[in-house]
Amino acid sequence: MKIHSVVDKKDLTQFVFYPYQFYKGDPNWVPPLRTELVAQFDPAKNPLLEHCDHQLFLLFDGGRVVGRIAAFIDHLALDAWGEKIGHYECIDDAGSSRALLGAAGDWLKERGMESMRGPWSFVSQEWGLVVEGFSPPPCIMAPYNPLYYGDHFTSFGLAKVKDLLCYYISGKEGYQIPNRTLTLTDRVSERTGVIVRPVDMSRYDQEVQTFLDLSNNSIIDNWGYSPVTKAEADALARDLKQVIQPKGVVFAEDAAGRPIGFAIALPDINVLIKNLNGRLFPVGWMKLLWGIPRLNRYRMFALGVIPEYHGLGIDSLIYRALYESLFSPDLWMEINYVLEDNVHMNNAIKKLGAEPLRRYRIYQREI
Repeated sequence: MKIHSVVDKKDLTQFVFYPYQFYKGDPNWVPPLRTELVAQFDPAKNPLLEHCDHQLFLLFDGGRVVGRIAAFIDHLALDAWGEKIGHYECIDDAGSSRALLGAAGDWLKERGMESMRGPWSFVSQEWGLVVEGFSPPPCIMAPYNPLYYGDHFTSFGLAKVKDLLCYYISGKEGYQIPNRTLTLTDRVSERTGVIVRPVDMSRYDQEVQTFLDLSNNSIIDNWGYSPVTKAEADALARDLKQVIQPKGVVFAEDAAGRPIGFAIALPDINVLIKNLNGRLFPVGWMKLLWGIPRLNRYRMFALGVIPEYHGLGIDSLIYRALYESLFSPDLWMEINYVLEDNVHMNNAIKKLGAEPLRRYRIYQREI
């Protein structure tokens, strides 16, 4: 076996499309759209690359690709965290983990990093290794991997640094928002004067800026978070504009009309693209166009409240508004990610009646 650095377009094509070979036949894998995979590694389309150094590696067995890994250094994250940590994203086969992880670690160490942490994707909100809850298939913008990856990582010396938890609610299983939440949120609204409004799609660009400001203000102190740039927010907004349903996006405003919180739930288009093999043409785009407005499966993508309003029940008020906007007897919503040591948020989600679904794990080791 031989490690090969990606240096040209042919290499990049092999790197980008290797998952279609590796996961072929896995019933829980959802083939992502090929155009989106290509865009991840195009600096003109992925603003994250503007502040990242990265190197892609392929592992060959003879003339056949049998694994891949990406190593990258996010300089904005380094400034925010004050730590010299590089990241990796890895897809491999049973015999290749040590060689791939070693190549990524060596590349990071040569550039002054002291630790490697991952899996950590080039795509916002795709972190971690699934270690519990391998089915149902992953929802939109969520990772997936075989069961044995965890053993590969630990055998290389990587150890857990943080777990991210995932919950769900299901109308078919009889979920209803608890009465105590209704009572609580009525009192919160009366006491604070906070209202929750739907997104205004006619002011989409301004709403994106509001989201960016709230996001950077509300969750900036969360573990693993680094500031989102305007270019990254614009790119995400552009990509999601055809997916977002107005009923899945809400903003909270105080009595003076100042935005203080938000929630975004994305339609789970993985349900629609699972059998497209990553291709929108000739009929995939029609399936999406027809299917997205009719989806009853969602992912709670983000929820945040600015610090001065923490502890006042505003998060529950926002959740209630989103629930009332989306609920149907067929609603299924995944809530992720929640840091395992965020006691307040985990307790709040449990009080809302959500059930555990998955656990993602971030690994780290010194290099």
